[in-house]
Amino acid sequence: MTNSDGLIQPQWPLPAGVGAVITSRWPGVSQPPFDGNNLALHVGDDPRAVRHNRQRLLRQLPAVRALQWLNQTHSNRVVPAYGGTVLADADACFSREPGLACCVLTADCLPLLIAAHDGSQVAAVHAGWRGLANGIIERSLQHFPGPVTVYLGPAIGAAHFEVGPELRDIFCWASDACFVAGNGDRLLADIYQLAREALAAAGVSDIYGGGFCTVSEVQRFYSYRHACRQGNGQTGRMASLIWIEK
Repeated sequence: MTNSDGLIQPQWPLPAGVGAVITSRWPGVSQPPFDGNNLALHVGDDPRAVRHNRQRLLRQLPAVRALQWLNQTHSNRVVPAYGGTVLADADACFSREPGLACCVLTADCLPLLIAAHDGSQVAAVHAGWRGLANGIIERSLQHFPGPVTVYLGPAIGAAHFEVGPELRDIFCWASDACFVAGNGDRLLADIYQLAREALAAAGVSDIYGGGFCTVSEVQRFYSYRHACRQGNGQTGRMASLIWIEK
């Protein structure tokens, strides 16, 4: 459900004392092709517009005192959130500290939000296919000593995620449900199913979300693949956030 401020509230039975939101591309002050609520500084947008959008987001979250941004590199590196100004090269962060939100940026890649069942720890994960193949989900779960619940945020849908046959070889552990035949030797990959199977293999069964498609909902979400099809590949990024209430 998207509220009047453009924030999506995950339909997810979170533990008491844990909050989560996902941003959409509206409202915001970024100009085309980043219009309008771009939260990424690395895509070529006016930094002043990005800072304005980030500051507005923080004001929308009264239970949050700081946002932990990352320099995402499609790796499997997981770091603790600390709320500082120096960005860590990582694709996931976790926190046990109230009021410190874990954040990841996406525009087709899969964002995962993770919460311990007892609400004592949270994490945000950026999982593109490279991160999934390199074990970013498994590495993130290693930081949780007990059972967790997971939400799969907006990502590219299987109908639009065309890949080559080499990706099927990379994900040799995945079931055939993750790859459907496309044109010629092309395959249609289901990033949500890949994540569900990786989570299941790690013992996680409490999984929600996974019903979005960033490519087919470009009025609501940013999509890098859609932007590439339009010729320039320039677009903004959305944020998926989770925190322990202060």
